[in-house]
Amino acid sequence: MTDAAELVSEKLDIATLRTEQAEDEKTKEICKHYSSVRRIKGDGNCFYRAVIFGHLEVLLQDERGMQIFKDELIQTGKELLLAGFSESSFEDILNTFVRVLVCTEADNQDSTLLKVFNDQSTSDSMVQYLRLLTSAYLQNHSDFFQHFVEAPNLKSYCTQEVETMAMECDHVEIIALSEALGLSFHIVSMEAGDGHLTHHTIPEGAIPSLHLLYKTAHYDILYPRAHLEES
Repeated sequence: MTDAAELVSEKLDIATLRTEQAEDEKTKEICKHYSSVRRIKGDGNCFYRAVIFGHLEVLLQDERGMQIFKDELIQTGKELLLAGFSESSFEDILNTFVRVLVCTEADNQDSTLLKVFNDQSTSDSMVQYLRLLTSAYLQNHSDFFQHFVEAPNLKSYCTQEVETMAMECDHVEIIALSEALGLSFHIVSMEAGDGHLTHHTIPEGAIPSLHLLYKTAHYDILYPRAHLEES
């Protein structure tokens, strides 16, 4: 488990799953295919925090990819403006986000990334921006997404469920954020009651760069063993 004050843990050996929960077939299967797990604090923001930490961790090994992502992130401000957000409502947190990319790009150290993500103010600023971006993307593509939310309208859903910190995300937000940032990830879920894991790759058919473990409305980061990465 993460320390009470820790938003993102160090990378832990996958065997920690066996000590933290019952040794069952699901746990054995995860341990077979994954070598490590990184815990994310269960504060309602775990999905967003896991996705962006995991993605930036991958980009530490890809200088060109980091530069491209930084440029694309700056351009996402247009998505928010199109959805009706004022620039003043997101300018500061977007600038914080970009500064994090510049800092991690310059230092190129996992330890720096971990330190930044465990600074509550900085880490939450990035999460808040991802929430606003997700909201904007949903609203800008309302013809598609409005059919998948249970609310009087998509706008009210976004205001109450997406933009508000500490609100757990649903499948519709996962799809929207994936599309908004052009990210692909694989979710390993322990929630099925039949004794087997369920797997979801978003978008379907993509080769994921990030693997997430889902259990009891919570997301952590998984790291595949070499044979899985090569397959």
